[in-house]
Amino acid sequence: MKPSYQKYVPFPGVPMTKRLWPTRTITHAPAWCSVDLRDGNQALVQPMNLAEKLEMFHLLVEVGFKEIEVGFPSASETEYEIIRTLIEGGHIPDDVTIQVLVQAREHLIRKTFEAIRGAKNVIIHLYNSTSTLQRKVVFKKDMDGIIDIAVQGARLIRTLAAEVDQGTHIRYEYSPESFSGTEPENAVAICTRVMEELGAAPENKIILNLPHTVECCMPNIYADEIEYFITHLPHRENAIISLHPHNDRGTGVAAAELGLLAGAERVEGSLFGNGERTGNLDIVTVALNMFTQGIDPELDFSNIRHVREVYERCTKMEVHPRHPYAGDLVFTAFSGSHQDAINKGEAYMRETNSPYWEVPYLPLDPADVGRAYEPIIRINSQSGKGGAAFVMQSVYGYELPKAMHPDFGHIVKQACDEAGTELLPQAVLDLFNRYYVNISTPYALKKYRFAHCEDGAAPHVRFEGVLVRDGAELPLDAVGNGAVDAFFKAVEAAGVTGYTFLSYSEQAVAKGSDSMALSYIALRAPDGSTVYGVGLDSDITIASIRGILSAINRVAGGQR
Repeated sequence: MKPSYQKYVPFPGVPMTKRLWPTRTITHAPAWCSVDLRDGNQALVQPMNLAEKLEMFHLLVEVGFKEIEVGFPSASETEYEIIRTLIEGGHIPDDVTIQVLVQAREHLIRKTFEAIRGAKNVIIHLYNSTSTLQRKVVFKKDMDGIIDIAVQGARLIRTLAAEVDQGTHIRYEYSPESFSGTEPENAVAICTRVMEELGAAPENKIILNLPHTVECCMPNIYADEIEYFITHLPHRENAIISLHPHNDRGTGVAAAELGLLAGAERVEGSLFGNGERTGNLDIVTVALNMFTQGIDPELDFSNIRHVREVYERCTKMEVHPRHPYAGDLVFTAFSGSHQDAINKGEAYMRETNSPYWEVPYLPLDPADVGRAYEPIIRINSQSGKGGAAFVMQSVYGYELPKAMHPDFGHIVKQACDEAGTELLPQAVLDLFNRYYVNISTPYALKKYRFAHCEDGAAPHVRFEGVLVRDGAELPLDAVGNGAVDAFFKAVEAAGVTGYTFLSYSEQAVAKGSDSMALSYIALRAPDGSTVYGVGLDSDITIASIRGILSAINRVAGGQR
């Protein structure tokens, strides 16, 4: 590729000696306009049919969009049909404005006004291309000729708007298409003339939409262009400055955010960034970026699964698993260090009742977008010691002692290496039961009984029973300060020696009369290592005895 790069012309800078946008912060949401039904739809391999467009429109209303570009009614009968269906079918709420796109050509403008009859609130979106390249290659006109096209179109629109039924409220929007490829002074000049023709005033503001139609410069340059435009536009108070970024360089979200810093008040884009080439601005990402900074985006993505399902069904497009906020894997950690930090962060939240979200590696609480019950931590060969314990806690409610995490983590990691794939929660639970709970050999408790004694000395417990190994019965009989102590001493007296009791913890894994108790036991084995056992029973005392036998069997049976 070395010689080929020389044929590309670097993007020119903007003549600014002082810029203010780097010193600003975003403090509130812009006005949002969805272009899913128009710009997004035209980029689909299989454009939406009428039923799909209606479903998408209702989704956009449900999310909270107050301005929705519904089509290019003069482009085709299909586009015309959706607008008439929305109007005649009563699908448009009174507080929602539909937007219709039209080129600055007389017959297209007249057809557009036919399409909107009977609508309550409409934005007529006029555009023509203004960029240096388009003027040279496509239109072969100078800037004066391009301005004349826009002025003639604006003049006709104002005339036809005056003839519309009084029940229809019309607003105006103008886009100098390929704004970012237009000389800054020429962009100001053409928009100024259109504003004049449309009679823009503080009480009748025009939307001046400044498209990054093809993203061909860094987002900071786009921000410079927006700020230059705003500071040089006569009668700025008569206009709403709108952004329409695309994503050709992969920085559409950054371009929008910096454009807002530069003074824009409105943003056009689509759900999940669907659009021509690499797509339009991704409104979901920009809105939720604001949300994570403590700003109300005024759009509701609290059920991101539903939004995604409708989007995928209507567009036949798939949301990437790594798509910000909505992808299947964006709240999932496989890395051991990430899992450990998330685990500790969630514990910190529970312990401190912090009013703020403070969990490492998760910039957004999954619950805020309706994803609270998905496994945040998933297990593969990259997972660490705390990952398996987190799955056991979050999915099944098992609170493994921290000292036990490395032991179980090693078992799970080995299973992942052998499988060569991710282990689902059920597989993790199966490993836990196999290596800790369901171990009945070589030692099994055949029968037993406890007796609580008070014979003038301190209260104590006598344990009697039979332990079986390889068909041979070993009688058990010992006294201890409690049932667990008595059993442990009885086992030792029966010849199972070399074990030292280290620690014990218990928990309930269900509530009510059918609750089960878990007992976690740590013993020092004859070789000096620590071995863990787990007992599960409705009786906590029996669970503890099962835990001791589990630990002993893991050593005696070579199962650790």
